[in-house]
Amino acid sequence: MSFADKVIVITGASDGIGAELARQLSRDKPKLVLAARRSDALRAVAAQCEALGATTFVMQTDVSIEANCRSLIAHAVDKFGAIDVLVNNAGISMHANFDQITDTDVYERLMRINLMGSIWPTHAALAHLKSSQGLVVAVASLAGLIGVPGRTTYCASKFAQTGFFEALRVELAPDGVDVCVVYPGVVATEIRRNGWNASGHTAGVSGLNEAGAMSVEECAGLIVTAMRLRKREEVMSLKGKLGRWIKLIAPAKLDAMARAALAASAQRR
Repeated sequence: MSFADKVIVITGASDGIGAELARQLSRDKPKLVLAARRSDALRAVAAQCEALGATTFVMQTDVSIEANCRSLIAHAVDKFGAIDVLVNNAGISMHANFDQITDTDVYERLMRINLMGSIWPTHAALAHLKSSQGLVVAVASLAGLIGVPGRTTYCASKFAQTGFFEALRVELAPDGVDVCVVYPGVVATEIRRNGWNASGHTAGVSGLNEAGAMSVEECAGLIVTAMRLRKREEVMSLKGKLGRWIKLIAPAKLDAMARAALAASAQRR
């Protein structure tokens, strides 16, 4: 699949995976709609994409607000007349043991961003995606396939996102719309440091071992390839693929490995 002249909406496009994905797609000269909360950072990414050949439109968007999500899609269609690809990339991380959380409202807050923040844009764009026989991409996480200790909030949101888009894939297949779910592991971005702690505030530190983290360039490259091939899913890293199989054949072993990794990360902090 070539993205030349295609209208591609990317949420969470101001930095990290979303920004790098926009830059890599720009070489095909698409029409990019870049959405995030930080308009100054969005404009900087848009300038980089324009220099690489893309046409861009920037929309300040908070995906935790339904009206923002619907406005994003409406403005994208007003600007470019169609939507060919929707990349639901916006999200936030969180690291805290369940017994450290005093206010469980944080689960609902995280769900609004990671789950509803991908459902609302998809719902608003659905008719346009059917018209173009387009592609929906959901940037989930390996934490949406395997339960990770210290990440009950994040896992809950990402497992829910995985289930939603897997079901949606089957529903939309007769309409010619493909759904691709991608599962990054630990990627060298600021998502964990910008994520929340037990009180629901910015943590400032990562709760995971960042050694050997995948580069954001490699991660975005894998997503672009999956998009071109309109793949069902892309599970990133050998560890991610192995973890999926170990969960099926030796789940207790996987639990022990997860506890050991968490303990090692705690010692390094």
